[in-house]
Amino acid sequence: MRMYDIIDSKRLGAELSDEQIRYAVREYTDGNIPDYQMSALLMAVCLNGMNAAETSALTDAMARSGRMLDLSELGENTADKHSTGGVGDKTTLVVAPLAACLGCKVVKMSGRGLGYTGGTIDKLEAIKGFKTSLSIEQMLRQARSTGVVVAGQSAELAPADKKIYALRDVTATVESIPLIASSIMSKKLASGAKCIVFDVKAGSGAFMKTAADAQALARTMVDIGTACGRRVCALITDMDVPLGSAVGNALEVKEAVAVLRGQGPADLADVCVELAARMGSLCSQTPVQECRDKASAALRDGSAFDKFCQWVQEQGGDISCILDTEKLGSARVRRDVICDRDGYICAMNTERIGMCASVLGAGRERKDDPIDPAAGIVIYKKSGQRVHRGDVLATLHTNAADSVAAAEAEYLAALSFADTAPQIKPHILAYVE
Repeated sequence: MRMYDIIDSKRLGAELSDEQIRYAVREYTDGNIPDYQMSALLMAVCLNGMNAAETSALTDAMARSGRMLDLSELGENTADKHSTGGVGDKTTLVVAPLAACLGCKVVKMSGRGLGYTGGTIDKLEAIKGFKTSLSIEQMLRQARSTGVVVAGQSAELAPADKKIYALRDVTATVESIPLIASSIMSKKLASGAKCIVFDVKAGSGAFMKTAADAQALARTMVDIGTACGRRVCALITDMDVPLGSAVGNALEVKEAVAVLRGQGPADLADVCVELAARMGSLCSQTPVQECRDKASAALRDGSAFDKFCQWVQEQGGDISCILDTEKLGSARVRRDVICDRDGYICAMNTERIGMCASVLGAGRERKDDPIDPAAGIVIYKKSGQRVHRGDVLATLHTNAADSVAAAEAEYLAALSFADTAPQIKPHILAYVE
């Protein structure tokens, strides 16, 4: 078998066989196929697509390129949740302990933020002492004892995906639903959970800019998961507006704690309850509404917050930072963004708001860039709200005083205004099962 022939077949729009796909993934991972040939194949896939059988074969080949976690000792209620990334998306911090309260064993590997989207690991590391580098054995032990563990991505899992993604990132082959779906699903399958819920973002602050594209990606991932024997569903959620009010790592931890204490923004709480309920329903095979009611009760009675505290302590975090979130620290410089007109906010370019947070120090352009945990934005006015000249739209937080002027200009440029109120979309746009 020759890589040249595989590339040529896909260039001509032919369906690749399971054997061809496994050969390409295996030999590239082992270093026997050069970058330029895999780049050519990836571009051919971008241009000509893959059908369901090809996408499933690619996913399985990448998943099996490294260690496949066996979570069977934890029973059938192992659960995972994945978000395609957005601005202000701190849902894992709330959903993981909430799902554990519903009887799920939540075993999740998360990544760091890149560009304008925040990373769960960065948020957790804003908690003093929190350990995100755990061995597989440590993860299993913690899942048994507390019901929830979230750690950084293990190099042992799906190494083919890591190598292929790095190539896609520099060859303009990221935007392909089969390649996106197989990348996400290979890691989820290798992570071993029986039940997986996807939060696929759609809008200006998401990778998928339209609901139709988000739905296509969700459908592909759900079909792959089902074909591989997992219980899977997806939510399509709105990312034309930042989720919650806080953008930035320590600020988002503070907001997640507020939600777990029965406070915090309603949009964030609603999405978190729905994600946790879907995880609980997949695990227990009970009606979703029953799980919604239990999740809402866990926020009201404090049990979800108690589970969060237990989780933080188990991974070495300083619990005093959770009991008093002011101990998470704050930025030296704060600048209010002032409204200069009357009217309604009719749209927010959420990607630009995420970039504004990055300018302040909350994000990174390269994976090895440092971030400032205290940097970010607290948003007071969002799409659909009436505003007046002189209102505070948001507060910028940073330790880099020289970034404030540019960040303020970027934030204001991200907002559009109108004289009449716009139609507001729901937080959850659709379900895919």
